[in-house]
Amino acid sequence: MVWLIGSKGMLGSEVAAQLTEEKIPFVTSDADVDITNIESLEHFAMQATSQLHSDHKLECIINCAAYTAVDKAEDEAEKAAAVNAKGVANIARVARNNGAKLIHISTDYVFDGKGCTEKDGKIRPYTETDQKAPLGVYGKTKSEGEDAVIKGMAKYYILRTAWLYGVHGHNFVYTMTKLTGSKDEIKVVSDQRGTPTNAATLASVIVELVKSDEKKFVPFGIYHVTDEGETNWHEFACEINRLAKKHKKIDPKHECRILACTTSEYPTRAVRPAYSVLDKTKIQEALHIKLPHWQKSLESFMKDKRFEVQ
Repeated sequence: MVWLIGSKGMLGSEVAAQLTEEKIPFVTSDADVDITNIESLEHFAMQATSQLHSDHKLECIINCAAYTAVDKAEDEAEKAAAVNAKGVANIARVARNNGAKLIHISTDYVFDGKGCTEKDGKIRPYTETDQKAPLGVYGKTKSEGEDAVIKGMAKYYILRTAWLYGVHGHNFVYTMTKLTGSKDEIKVVSDQRGTPTNAATLASVIVELVKSDEKKFVPFGIYHVTDEGETNWHEFACEINRLAKKHKKIDPKHECRILACTTSEYPTRAVRPAYSVLDKTKIQEALHIKLPHWQKSLESFMKDKRFEVQ
């Protein structure tokens, strides 16, 4: 049995859909179970396991719950830490006490966004072993959550992802589709690089890790999971606009000028990483898969029948 925490969020909803498709038994919780309260988690786990048949047990917990309001976190540090650090520590404790493996979602924000420079001067994608150095409250609390998992148990998968979007909830793709379909001109930053990631891609990896067992075992540890390739927010917005027109999500005849601007021209409460590209070699070799390019994933997203601008 699998326990999916944060089942109503953008990623959690996608994971639930894929678990259902794979016919993997699972139970869900969201705001109804307070992850910052260890008693609440333990009570749910006890109820769930007591309802299982004698030949089943709680084998895996997937944690998709998180405080993700990056800017707001700067003013709500305690609230962010309660969810992203304390809450995660509680989940790890419950997973360990039940003998279950934990799949926990983390972020590129645990890095400082400066990238890692090679001898030839080129910046390479971050690997799982590169030094963490979060810039803001959100990144720091997510980093603390990772540390809590590592300290609290041995059977874990920490998946760092970036630039996530999906069919459920608000995200950059929906925002750009709406704006470029209605405005005559918008500005989008062009000096932050990363990899847009369809929640469907990450969910498919999560499901594969759920299925990991003695026959097809994936070593526990930290993994990076995003779509392949890299771009910047301005180029991403332009591609969203092109595909939205192609697939008639907006009026193909409407023209919107998408202007590039710098981060300094578009200040935010929290500092964003300038470079967020993650190296996915480890997860692809472990699962024997090839992750899709971000442009291919974006087009699949546009074709998704569930696509609906929020």
